[in-house]
Amino acid sequence: MPHTDSSTSSSTDDTIDMRLRQEEDIARLIDLGSTGREADSRADLLDHIVEWRPTSTPLGTFQLVPVRIGRDLRLIAQWMNDPSVAAFWELDGPDEITASHLGDQLDGDGRSVPCLGVLDGAPMSYWEVYRADLDPLARYYPARPHDTGIHLLIGRVGDRGRGLGTTLLRAAADLVLEHRPSCTRVVAEPDLRNTPSVAAFLGAGFRFSAEVELPGKRAALMLRDRALRHVL
Repeated sequence: MPHTDSSTSSSTDDTIDMRLRQEEDIARLIDLGSTGREADSRADLLDHIVEWRPTSTPLGTFQLVPVRIGRDLRLIAQWMNDPSVAAFWELDGPDEITASHLGDQLDGDGRSVPCLGVLDGAPMSYWEVYRADLDPLARYYPARPHDTGIHLLIGRVGDRGRGLGTTLLRAAADLVLEHRPSCTRVVAEPDLRNTPSVAAFLGAGFRFSAEVELPGKRAALMLRDRALRHVL
């Protein structure tokens, strides 16, 4: 996520290139479905995210596409080096830092899947969909089986502060509830200091459950219940 004019131009070029490649990859994922080691390792824990189809939102067609380090590292690392992102994600620095963070998930047992958020064919956000009940987070709240967590980073500066995060959080939570029938609620734990993020979750139908003291941050525990999906 650039701050200067020169980095903005570079980001735009990268996004255009990424968009063209992403459109090809999305079509390939839809055609091939869940194949290969990565898809197989995630099949039982997060219900084949690679097969989740695009969904319509008021702002365009949105899809979660699992990350490939060789294709996506440069863009995600650029976003992580935006100071406003680094303040909460703490993954700024050389690309290798982001690569290690992604690799830990991709080489794991499938309980966390890093994804690009693609809106109308353009990658514009980074997501992590994870099994909250199998995550260290479960030590800090009364977790239920199959609780599913989401993390969100809006990559493009121009996309922030205009309600897009709220729209996409609702869409992503709906995707989880649609494709994970065993999941009764979607969980999030944004930093309490990140008031725009907390507000976005509230606007997306999440309810504030509690303040929790996590390693490195005090968080707002946010829940979106399946039973309240069409109410909030």
